[in-house]
Amino acid sequence: QVQLVESGGGLVQAGGSLRLSCAASGSIFILNSMAWYRQAPGKQRELVASINDGGSTNYAASVKGRFTISRDIDKNTVYLQMNSLKPEDAGVYYCNYETMDRGFIPRSYWGQGAQVTVSS
Repeated sequence: QVQLVESGGGLVQAGGSLRLSCAASGSIFILNSMAWYRQAPGKQRELVASINDGGSTNYAASVKGRFTISRDIDKNTVYLQMNSLKPEDAGVYYCNYETMDRGFIPRSYWGQGAQVTVSS
């Protein structure tokens, strides 16, 4: 069973930086993509950034140029470097891994969530 453990959330002033990490434990047969989502109070969960198996990245327009997603394949870990944080970036950040098991059945895994608070 794969488990994702997030770390790095916290409180930061507007304009500051935070780095989130998400490490997977357990065996992953095929890792198709890794992503970060966030959910602000009263809002739907939204995609922040993703990186696929080829290393191509995708960002929400609201974070492009400020956030960077990266990965360490050997460690099955994904990172989100967040710079120039704004109050509207606050929320709970979730990592997501889209995988396939040995039967080639898609499996989706989620982290427990990391709270990011940005003070103005």
